[in-house]
Amino acid sequence: MTDKPHRNTLFVEDAEILNHDSYPGDQYILRVQAPRCAAAAQPGSFAHLQCDPALPMRRPLSIMRVDADAGWVEFLYKTVGTGTRALARRKCGESVSMIGPIGVPFEPDRTRPRTLLLGGGVGIPPMVFLADRLRRDPHWQPVVMMGSEVPFPFRAQPSRFILPGMPEGVIATMPLLEDWGMPARLASLQGYPGCHAGYITDLARLWLDALPPDATNEVSLFACGPHPMLAAVATLAAEYSLPCQVSLEEYMACAVGGCAGCTVRINTPDGPAMKRVCVDGPVFDAQAVEWG
Repeated sequence: MTDKPHRNTLFVEDAEILNHDSYPGDQYILRVQAPRCAAAAQPGSFAHLQCDPALPMRRPLSIMRVDADAGWVEFLYKTVGTGTRALARRKCGESVSMIGPIGVPFEPDRTRPRTLLLGGGVGIPPMVFLADRLRRDPHWQPVVMMGSEVPFPFRAQPSRFILPGMPEGVIATMPLLEDWGMPARLASLQGYPGCHAGYITDLARLWLDALPPDATNEVSLFACGPHPMLAAVATLAAEYSLPCQVSLEEYMACAVGGCAGCTVRINTPDGPAMKRVCVDGPVFDAQAVEWG
């Protein structure tokens, strides 16, 4: 008998809250001590957290950063319901029960070192995690673009890195990415200073059009965000004949493949199939997803 997917890779930990900071737009960054999850997590992984002992249903949160040596895992989330509002009330020193890491991660192709990372809203965390991993290998040339219609959960600053195709005045970036030496830009329809006044797919198109003629052969796309954004990214990737991996966001109950409540329709070599976002994903080939 072959091993089942994810056997011996999921850990249940009582994770101590190390930091829990609030940001405008009902957003929070939560850092917990969870050494087994931190050691095994990959970009695209998520964890299933018990928001409060009184709430039996856990909530899936994408992992934004990990430090395997220090043993911590960090999440960015937005309060949208009873569970996340209860989680937002948890204090440093308390413990939360956590299952993770869960899911199929991103898999960059080394033949395409120009990696364009697109994160929208609460889809930003997997892009930060992927950027952190890519920056550790000089082979990769990552560029990050983030969009949000609520204030970004950081104080944007001007970037010192020049990106081809950027409109005049589009200079805002995430300080963490700037510290990592990574070119990045922000987009929003809310008129935030230094941000592109449009969608990140528009910004991505400007960057792609400004590349040298043969450079697109080295480009691959990675994205996470709301469904309409990911559908637009898939269309963009098809237009430029670029490989694209997307991390899907779906409501989940068990998050370990048992309930099949998070299925999506995926085109496979054997025909259309219903795949579970939690364990068959959350990362899928964008062209395989049925977006309708």
